[in-house]
Amino acid sequence: MSISVQNITKHYGAQKALNNVNFEVASGEIVGFLGPNGAGKSTLMKILTGFLPSDNGKASICGLPVSANATLFRTKIGYLPELNPLYPEMYVKEYLEVVAGFYKLKNKRTKAGEVIDITGLSPEAHKKIGALSKGYRQRVGLAQALIHDPEVLILDEPTSGLDPNQLDEIRKLITGISKNKTVMLSTHIMQEVEAICNRVIIINKGNIIADNSTTQIKNMALGLGQRVAFSTLEAIDIQHLESLPYIASVEVESENSCIITSSSDTDIRPLLFQMAVKENRTIISLYEQSGTIENVFRDLTR
Repeated sequence: MSISVQNITKHYGAQKALNNVNFEVASGEIVGFLGPNGAGKSTLMKILTGFLPSDNGKASICGLPVSANATLFRTKIGYLPELNPLYPEMYVKEYLEVVAGFYKLKNKRTKAGEVIDITGLSPEAHKKIGALSKGYRQRVGLAQALIHDPEVLILDEPTSGLDPNQLDEIRKLITGISKNKTVMLSTHIMQEVEAICNRVIIINKGNIIADNSTTQIKNMALGLGQRVAFSTLEAIDIQHLESLPYIASVEVESENSCIITSSSDTDIRPLLFQMAVKENRTIISLYEQSGTIENVFRDLTR
């Protein structure tokens, strides 16, 4: 496992920020870590990156306990905190060369140049960090998290405060760099989670209240295994549809269209397509309906 969290508990005085939190993240997963303000997201991310000790439990990254050999541990992880700490008086390339030095990387200039290219910083590389827009400062933060080529990326609110164009650019950047890495990111932008993540973990008041694939989390809004909109040129035989395997119910919308609910997580679209072909029906539409992560988030944390 790339990330392992076992029974992590953390108090701030009398307040319990994390309550016996458990989960694992496999190599290559992109996990959205969601929760209201004060739910414990940043606290857990700081614990995972070694910046904050837990009161109880243990965590590991790529098999290395967080409290183990700090130098080796930090080579495995790249971290972009919520408040991106940068040196505004330094030039972009200068700063990244300094970060490369922290990791004792050979040929610091080459490494800095590589992450500048990867993160799209080339047009701004000659500027001081303080002169950059918020979007480009976030790119600098991502570049420092990537410069040592870590196996795991922890990104805390990487798109906070960005305008729609900047958000789209950073989203594409994260998607691109995540192809060969495990990524865990926190965000309040639900569309971002749907666009990037293949798994969602929701935390509320220090407790994990949901942990599933993005698709299954969205389907929680419907309380169903699957919901499919189906229409054909010909009139629909409702009784026939209800007799098919995995069909829980058929909701009639018109003579030619209906909403079909499955009785399990089995994808019923191939079944409906095969039925239409066998009966020589002309399909007008056949697509899966789903809820939204935002609806599930509101229902669970309200």
